[in-house]
Amino acid sequence: MNTRIDYRKAAPDAYQAMRGLEAAVHRARLEHALLELVKIRVSQINGCAYCLDMHSKDARAAGETEQRLYLLPAWREAPLYSARERAALAWAEAVTQISMNELSDTLYADVRAHFNDKELVELTLAIIAINGWNRLAIAFRADVGGHVAQPVG
Repeated sequence: MNTRIDYRKAAPDAYQAMRGLEAAVHRARLEHALLELVKIRVSQINGCAYCLDMHSKDARAAGETEQRLYLLPAWREAPLYSARERAALAWAEAVTQISMNELSDTLYADVRAHFNDKELVELTLAIIAINGWNRLAIAFRADVGGHVAQPVG
């Protein structure tokens, strides 16, 4: 597929605003591995090949196992994820599919058991950011496959 618009060049101020949100997410104290799992799971739900390529490469470069990546769509049935990761993934799915789901008090209580106020806001902003990136990449057909993972540190 051909790229429709290079959104970075077409609207540089808006692109920089998105980069600013992404930078804030990266400054958060949330675990890198947790953030990558969330980004990958949200990108799976949204069907964003560009972001799946990028974040699976980044996760592997940071030491994530192939098994955990392969089983991510079935995380509820796989014993490979911590309680904190499970809470984050459930929250990510619910926020991503908010038009189809109620963010129940039960779900909120579960995620609150694992994240303090600041962490939960940062996690939610990370979910909002990856949903935005997914929509940009899908709408304008970002070129898939060229991402090269950078070392974490």
